[in-house]
Amino acid sequence: MTPGGTLGAMGQSLTQAALDAALAAQVEASVALLHRAVAEHGRVVYANSLGAEAIVLTDLICTRVPKIDIVTIDTGRLPDETLALLERLEHRYQRRIRVFYPDTQAVERYVREHGINGFYHGLDERQSCCHIRKVEPFRRAVAGYGAWVTGVRREQSEQRASGEALMPDAQSGLVKVSPLLEWSEAGIWTYILANKLPYNPLHDRGYPSIGCAPCTRSIEPGQDHRAGRWWWEQPDSRECGLHPRKRPAATA
Repeated sequence: MTPGGTLGAMGQSLTQAALDAALAAQVEASVALLHRAVAEHGRVVYANSLGAEAIVLTDLICTRVPKIDIVTIDTGRLPDETLALLERLEHRYQRRIRVFYPDTQAVERYVREHGINGFYHGLDERQSCCHIRKVEPFRRAVAGYGAWVTGVRREQSEQRASGEALMPDAQSGLVKVSPLLEWSEAGIWTYILANKLPYNPLHDRGYPSIGCAPCTRSIEPGQDHRAGRWWWEQPDSRECGLHPRKRPAATA
């Protein structure tokens, strides 16, 4: 769904005053959670995905909780639009976002073994690519911090619906902070458009969730928010490894 379509659907059932009040309350709750994370865990880092949710969190952190550091991962396969957005954000907030890259030798080894697009060949190959290009750089990016901020929302997928706003993350050893967990897609876009924030133009072309270029495509109206990510896989496997996946049921 396009940003305009999202807002139009929401506006049919709520008055503008009610929308404004509800969004203001969500903003303050999110900011309070970010402040709490800093107070309880000291050094906090936001791993910026450069998606729509990331635009909201970047604005909240830069304008309301600037003590939180911001990093991002350039996997080497990101769309040009995503990299251009990174530059626009740095210019708007006059703040450098630290970029981490995958290990060159690990990428070269993967390509030698599986091919340049080996991630299409199977789940193991895809998860291995994600580990090299995203998970390992992420671990370097968050090393030494007490908590990391993420933009996951409950309505994005069945797997993300069971999360908590503050929860231990066994993979990183940090506390995972999700200030936008209760936000709707409509709320995200209301905030972005009302504050005239820059965002990835791919969102206007039917990409609600944007990752590496060869692993992301547009979706049809009504499809799951993450249907365009790793679309050749089953829905319960469509995570990169930073967030938990639904475990398959045990067989007798």
